[in-house]
This record gives sequence, structure tokens and C-alpha cells, in this order.
Amino acid sequence: MQTLAVDIAATFLDDAAALLSGFGRAVLRIVMAPIDRIANACDIAGVLAERRATFRMWRSSRARARHERRRFSLLGRLNPFRHLAHLT
Repeated sequence: MQTLAVDIAATFLDDAAALLSGFGRAVLRIVMAPIDRIANACDIAGVLAERRATFRMWRSSRARARHERRRFSLLGRLNPFRHLAHLT
């Protein structure tokens, strides 16, 4: 019974933290909008657009790698030769 109460409390705290994080992100986006407009107007060489594209590509490849790792994680954990993977 105590674990149920702890689980409910932990879930509530996680949800509250996610709500505050999302709210903070929204406020930050609103506050930074004028600065972003000025930066985009002053970006003559296209450096900001290139940096955003590079970041998006890095983030998508990271998410894809994380998804592939997660798919085989159970098999990898049960594999007796998992520590020899760097030799292949």
C-alpha cells in the first residue's frame, strides 16, 4: 500500500516538473522572439540557418540511434558476449 502512495506522489512530482518545464520553455520562447527576429535579420551569411539544420540533423540521428539501442537492449543485456562487441 505504501508503494502505491509513493508511486502516486512520484507521478505527481514528475508531472509538475514537466508542467513547469513546459511553461518555462513557452515563456522563454515569447521573451526571446524579438531577439531571434533581430538575429535573423542580421544573419547575412546564413550561419544561423546552417547551425539550426546541423542541430536538427544531429538530434534526429541521436534519436534514431537511441531507438535502435532500445530495440535490442534486452537481447544485449542477456547476451553473454556483450562485452566483446568492440572487437567486431
